Amino acid sequence: MNITWQNASVLQYIVCIVAAYLIGNIPTGDLIGKHTGHNVRQEGSKNVGATNVMRTAGVKWGLITFAGDFLKAYLAVLIPRLWVGQYSYCALLCGLAVVIGHNWPVFFGFKGGKGISCTAGAACCIFLWQGALCCGLFLVVMLTTKLVSLSSLMMVTLFFLLILFTVGFVPAGLWALALAVLAFWRHRENIKRLLNGTENRIGHSKK
Repeated sequence: MNITWQNASVLQYIVCIVAAYLIGNIPTGDLIGKHTGHNVRQEGSKNVGATNVMRTAGVKWGLITFAGDFLKAYLAVLIPRLWVGQYSYCALLCGLAVVIGHNWPVFFGFKGGKGISCTAGAACCIFLWQGALCCGLFLVVMLTTKLVSLSSLMMVTLFFLLILFTVGFVPAGLWALALAVLAFWRHRENIKRLLNGTENRIGHSKK
């Protein structure tokens, strides 16, 4: 699989990347929280991601939040795939842009989620079987350990390794590595709690 720049203009790249960032700004967790009478930025972990929505509003609404964040990232990457090229640098850059837009949304004071649902959506849009396999790993680890953070970090790590060995390091593996770095950075506090054994588990009230 060759990732290329395609025969596209600079304007196409700029439009797609900016659009992807703005799509990432769509506050799925906030919208679901308000619909259910919760302010997820003030409850639980105060994060707008699916996990906190699940803790504050229930499993159904957490899954809907995950689906919304997954689909917005999928759409943000699908646009350049259809407009610029199926396997283009533009699609990769938009995958990063939508995750960054979710994690650091300009319309919400750069305070967003941790980007795992968006990472899964972007990954599956470009590298379907690798992304789907990693989502499967996430599900297995989460159901086994009840630790969403551990599941997330294992997912992005496996995705990087799969892309590295099935597609190559430049540019796809480097892209997957960047997604993993973003995920690890956003989970740095979770990593500390995982190491000292105090990380909160799904099904347990947040201490």
